[in-house]
Amino acid sequence: MSTVIYPSPIFGPIHSRRLGISLGINLLPGDGKFCTFDCIYCECGYNKDHRAKQQLPSREQVAIALERKLKEMKDEGTILDVLTFAGNGEPTSHPFFPQIIEDTLVLRDKYFPNAKISVLSNSTFIHKQAVFDALKKIDNNILKLDTVSPDYIGKVDRPSGHYDVNEIIENMKRFDGQLIIQTMFMKGKTEDGQDVDNTSDIYVKPWLEKVKEIAPKQVMVYTIDRETPDSLLQKATPMELNRIVKMLEEAGIDASASY
Repeated sequence: MSTVIYPSPIFGPIHSRRLGISLGINLLPGDGKFCTFDCIYCECGYNKDHRAKQQLPSREQVAIALERKLKEMKDEGTILDVLTFAGNGEPTSHPFFPQIIEDTLVLRDKYFPNAKISVLSNSTFIHKQAVFDALKKIDNNILKLDTVSPDYIGKVDRPSGHYDVNEIIENMKRFDGQLIIQTMFMKGKTEDGQDVDNTSDIYVKPWLEKVKEIAPKQVMVYTIDRETPDSLLQKATPMELNRIVKMLEEAGIDASASY
C-alpha cells in the first residue's frame, strides 16, 4: 500500500478538506510513525511497519523551522488559514508540547495573526493537566471519538496502552465546549473478516448521546480519503454522513461532513 510519512517538523502548506490552507507541524520523527493508536485506516500505515529511527524534534528546532517557513510564506504573500499539529502520530505525546504551543501562538501572532491554530489529537493525553491547559489556548482543539463501543475501538483504533472511552468522555467534558469532536465513519470488513461499519444506529445513537453530554462547539464527521493499511475498508457514503450531520443538527450541535 501507499503510506504517507510526513517530514518533520514542518510540512506543507497543503489544502485540508476540513480546515483550508494548512501549514503542518509534525512533532514526531520524520522517518516513521509514533502513535498511541494503531488505526486500521491510518494513512501513515501500521506502527510496526514504520518504526522511527530519528529523534523527536526539539522545542528549539520546531520554533526555528516554523519561523523560517512563516517568514517565507509572508514574504511570498501566501495565504494561510491554519497552523495544524498533525503528522506521523499523536502530537500531544511530545514532552514539550505545551511549550511548543506557547511558541506557536507567539509566531502566529507575529506573522499571520488571522490564522487559526489546530491540533488533531486522539485524546489519549488530555488527562494530563499541562496538555489540557495547552489545548484550551488554541482555536481548534480537535479530539477523536470514533465510537463509544470498547469492542469497536479495540478492533479499529487499536490503542497501544490503557484506554477507557468513558474516562476520555469525562475529560472531554472538562473543556466546557471548547473542543471539536472528529469522528471517522466507514464500512466494510477487516482483512480477517470483522465488520467495521459504524454508520448504523447501533453505533451512531449511543455515540450521539455521549456527544450531547460533551456539548462540543462542533462535530466533524468524515470518511476514508486515502489508501488504508487494511485494504478491505470502504468509504461511508455522502448520504450516510449527511444523515448523521442532520441528527447532530437536530440535537442543536453544529456539524459538518467531509466525504
